Amino acid sequence: MERSINHRLFFNQVPAEVWEYLTRPELIELWLMKSDIKPLVGHEFQFRTNPLPQFNFDGIINCKVLEVIPFKKLSYSWKGGNNGKVTLDSIVVWTLLAKDGGTELELVHTGFDGAENLMMYTVMNDGWLRNMQKIPVLINEAKQDNQ
Repeated sequence: MERSINHRLFFNQVPAEVWEYLTRPELIELWLMKSDIKPLVGHEFQFRTNPLPQFNFDGIINCKVLEVIPFKKLSYSWKGGNNGKVTLDSIVVWTLLAKDGGTELELVHTGFDGAENLMMYTVMNDGWLRNMQKIPVLINEAKQDNQ
């Protein structure tokens, strides 16, 4: 059985502001982890974090940008595992929808197949939501710092 993570949040910021926190490495690091992402189709990049041996995860996620529609949609592959062996081969899709007074941000992360990915699914489902909620706080802090 394949599981997917689905989160949809409303932010008071416009899509361009939210987009920056999905596509600029120095901003992604503030709410998620280190990365060398570029919003260019075909760009290969990595996310890096602390290893989690209990999940057979070495802390490196190999990604490739699959789709870019500026300020509207970003998708990339997400492959993690341990010592080069991929145990999670998945896809992350971000969709931004302009709404009155802000942006609806949707995350769909698919590809959690089999029992071996059940624990990772559970951890990441909570983690994605917790981390996504940091984005509007960071945008507001940056605005205050620039005043």
